[in-house]
Amino acid sequence: MSDTEAQNDAQAAATAPATGKNHNKYRRDKPWDTDDIDHWKIDAFTRDDNPHPFTEESSFATLFPKYRDAYLREVWPHVTRALAAHGLACELDLIEGSMTVRTTRKAFDPYAILNARDLIKLLSRSVPFQQAVKILDDNVACDIIKIGNIVRNKERFVKRRQRLVGPNGNTLKAIELLTECYILVQGNTVSVMGSHKGLKTVRRIVLDCLANIHPIYHIKELMIRRELAKDPQLAKENWDRFLPKFRKRNVPSNKKPLKKVGPKPEAKPLFPPAQTPRQVDLQLESGEYFLKPKEKAARAAAQKAADEAEKRKERLAERAAPFVAPEEATGEEARKALKRKRDDEARAAKADEANRLDQLKQKFLANKTDLKAQANAPAPAAAGSSASSSASASAGADKKKDPTSKPAKKKAKKN
Repeated sequence: MSDTEAQNDAQAAATAPATGKNHNKYRRDKPWDTDDIDHWKIDAFTRDDNPHPFTEESSFATLFPKYRDAYLREVWPHVTRALAAHGLACELDLIEGSMTVRTTRKAFDPYAILNARDLIKLLSRSVPFQQAVKILDDNVACDIIKIGNIVRNKERFVKRRQRLVGPNGNTLKAIELLTECYILVQGNTVSVMGSHKGLKTVRRIVLDCLANIHPIYHIKELMIRRELAKDPQLAKENWDRFLPKFRKRNVPSNKKPLKKVGPKPEAKPLFPPAQTPRQVDLQLESGEYFLKPKEKAARAAAQKAADEAEKRKERLAERAAPFVAPEEATGEEARKALKRKRDDEARAAKADEANRLDQLKQKFLANKTDLKAQANAPAPAAAGSSASSSASASAGADKKKDPTSKPAKKKAKKN
């Protein structure tokens, strides 16, 4: 060790507190570590980082619904081309309804197969290919949030899911702009694409919305945070005093509960009811507890045989019931029954005769009306005959109307 280094160590030891440890004793300057270096930057993974092929093949598969067949068949050549750039292969099985991705000998990025897995998951959840293919970029992550089992009531679930979308999709668009994420609500899942910070925020908003917390509260908070982030003076301060605090207020209603109208409950007895006997107590009372195992088995067999005999007797009685002759009435009761039967038959015959006469009468009246209609119908005739008939008819009418016509005839006869 040189003299200058020894002097520096001695000065560092002198300036360090007596009670604490000297952490600067072995610390050296790092001339290569400057302030312009971003320690959080992730460099792109290229083929030069891994020139050798993988020793094992990795594959992932996922199912998709039937209504996605036509769209997937249309965009599958584009999916194959996008995955081939990363050395991955894909397969679409329309019979089983599945998509499969796997690595090939040309693959060099170990994490690319996981991005391909997320790609086929997003495609199965109705995300368009133009948006889903962005998941192959290392700076984009995805999250599929399952919301189907959070709310049991179907109507309430649909209402809260629509609340997340908002009127004309305005609420969902506001969340996308504030979190810089792509969000798609489809069925029982919510597909999200964006940065990890945005995915965490969107998941909290979605779960709170299904727990009956409106997304507008989170939107207001995100807008305030965005404005506060623009001020460099508040970068290292706590923002809790600026953020709104929404509390659920349960305001008690002024309505008094209705009094229950009904019979008054009976007064409870002073002493509790007697305890029901146990099975062992019943066996002790009947003496079965002291029997030997063989005697117990014989007793149980006898009881079983007696029960079977009783059931057999009941079944035989049920089978023989249809063949038992009914009891016949004798004497005065038989005569009364026969008279009632004859009276019923006579009344039925009279009713049938009256119905038959009514039908004949209606038929006769119908025929009569038809004949009248045919008689009143005008017969077809020539123009001359019709004119002559009309003239004669008019002349006859004039004769009937003129009162002096008859006396004129009588005078002519006298002359």
